[in-house]
Amino acid sequence: MSARGLHWASLNEFSFVAGMRFLFWICRVFGRWPFRLVLYPVLAWYVFTKPLPRRASREYLRRMAAHSGRKLPGVLRHFAAFGESILDKMLLWGGLYNMDEVALHGAELMANAATAGRGGLLICSHLGNMELCRVLSRQRRDIRITVLVHTRHAQAFNDMLASLNPESALNLVQVTEMSPATAMMLAERIARGEFVVIAGDRVPVSPNPRVAVVDFLGAPAAFPVGPHILAGILQCPVYLVFSVRRNGRAHVYFEAFRDSVRIPRKDRDGALAQLAGDYARRLEHHALQAPLEWFNFYDFWHLPELDSPDAPR
Repeated sequence: MSARGLHWASLNEFSFVAGMRFLFWICRVFGRWPFRLVLYPVLAWYVFTKPLPRRASREYLRRMAAHSGRKLPGVLRHFAAFGESILDKMLLWGGLYNMDEVALHGAELMANAATAGRGGLLICSHLGNMELCRVLSRQRRDIRITVLVHTRHAQAFNDMLASLNPESALNLVQVTEMSPATAMMLAERIARGEFVVIAGDRVPVSPNPRVAVVDFLGAPAAFPVGPHILAGILQCPVYLVFSVRRNGRAHVYFEAFRDSVRIPRKDRDGALAQLAGDYARRLEHHALQAPLEWFNFYDFWHLPELDSPDAPR
């Protein structure tokens, strides 16, 4: 792959973990506004020294502005939102986040399913702060979740969260490839009325990732089909979950996506593309509500089979 087409896992998006430890201390001692005053110099250094994430942010903001018809802030504000999101994760697991400020939308879908003992698959994204979903599940014992992750590229950050609260790692399952044993384990958990969470907006870490190219913000982009294949294997209800921050308040949205997924042998690729496209449209809907909240700092519109971005720089 070209440098612009580097896989997201090769980019250490939390390489400023040491700086965030310091900023977290400032927030704990002095509050959020002093944190923000110190945050911008740290981010300015990061943006200046990291050209690939900087270009990816600029390209995303350009596409979002063109698609939404709105003028958006620049790259530094985008990374500032990212820094605020990281701080919120640290505050969450440090027990310093006011959960009363979180607005839940559609949570009754999950509560009703859990009460009925019927689990499901939750497809999330890198929009906003998904740690809220995990912490809420610890507060509401009727909703139990397992999160499938590929965290090796961000081990330092996950170690930092674990130092704040060892429970931050309890319901994470490291997955690079889905083995039959892993699928059986997940099926057992769903049969107990639990929920499995998997991201739907990052290409999987493998030499030949399975993707569907669908429209996102007005241009073709590769979305993974793994979550939809997993849904077909598990034969369970599928939900979507999105987290955004608007006007200083966190919002978590739960949506019903499919009662179950059956992928036909004929036109298998077409069925997967339909599922990926439907997911992409919902992600786009929520991203438009909070355009600075999407944190995929790599060339998302790079199409692997072309080995070049589809838009000029």
